[in-house]
Amino acid sequence: MAGRVNQKSSFNLPSGIPTKILLVFTVGILAWGYQSIQPPPNKIPGSPGGPPITGPRIKLKDGRHIAYKERGVSKDTAKYKIIFLYPFGSCRHDPVFDNYLSQKLIEELEIYIVNFDRPGHGESDPHPSRTLKSLTSDVEELADQLELGSKFYIIGYSMGGGLTWSCLKYIPHRLAGVTLLTPIINYWWPDFPTNLSTEALSQMMARDRWAYRVMYYAPWLSYWWNTQKWFPGFSIIANNPVLSQQDKEIAPSLNLSNMGHARQQGDTESIHRELTVAFGNWEFDPMDMENPFPNGEAYVHLWQGDEDGAIPVTLQRYIVQRLSWIHYYEVPGSGHMFPFLDGMFDKIVRIMLTGE
Repeated sequence: MAGRVNQKSSFNLPSGIPTKILLVFTVGILAWGYQSIQPPPNKIPGSPGGPPITGPRIKLKDGRHIAYKERGVSKDTAKYKIIFLYPFGSCRHDPVFDNYLSQKLIEELEIYIVNFDRPGHGESDPHPSRTLKSLTSDVEELADQLELGSKFYIIGYSMGGGLTWSCLKYIPHRLAGVTLLTPIINYWWPDFPTNLSTEALSQMMARDRWAYRVMYYAPWLSYWWNTQKWFPGFSIIANNPVLSQQDKEIAPSLNLSNMGHARQQGDTESIHRELTVAFGNWEFDPMDMENPFPNGEAYVHLWQGDEDGAIPVTLQRYIVQRLSWIHYYEVPGSGHMFPFLDGMFDKIVRIMLTGE
């Protein structure tokens, strides 16, 4: 009997120990989970361990620095002044900006064009709380500090198209003309018919459908989602996007040697924050916008390839149907890289500046 009592008592843990073990285990799991979703800090340009400053920068009112790059004729003599907003994963050295606007057209029309590193890209300081509206303020302040005048032109390509929509929303009085090149689309803009946006999203790869949902509904989880190894993240980050046949033919000819510059501070701001700003909850719906130039003082042009695997042409068509003041150009047989076609960027710029 005594043996049975001893046997029983030997298996009885002191009161409270299982609860404490469970609590410690739970806290440990939560701490690990929190740590795993936290992106690493950026390497600040010009700081110890950060990338060097190699080009001109302006200092914004809030103390951040923005790096920029100029091309074309002198801004003091230019007839047309353009700010170019580059696509995802790029920087102020974007190949469209550098290589695909001909010197002949620049001299003929007397064009000055400037590109700048968005926050956390290249040599521009990060801005972890940035929004489309704050990015628009960066654009306006850049124009003011470079003395581009009361009005300037904007061209936004792909991811740069989101910022272009924001410029149309918040600073239309500063715009002499605007061109959107296959601009990004947010599937959760309220004015999209649910069946249309749902159908367009269903045509994306499964990995991208999930990535878009994470970026919209749980942006704080985006870094972890796109860096974990258990299942595939966003295809563009993995360099595995859907390409049209034309894109596959264009891609090998592109000079992307400077693209590493975009991510030299780390991926936290240049990749992951960029995505959540673009595909998170927007502050406005572009389809609610009225014509910002009712008297024809400026024009908005939108170009789209009808075989674009990244931006659904069906949604782009719906947008321009709703916004009848936009001049729409659909490029047959073309994908996301159509601006790199021979002579295409010259054509786009000429139409924006002269209407020809």
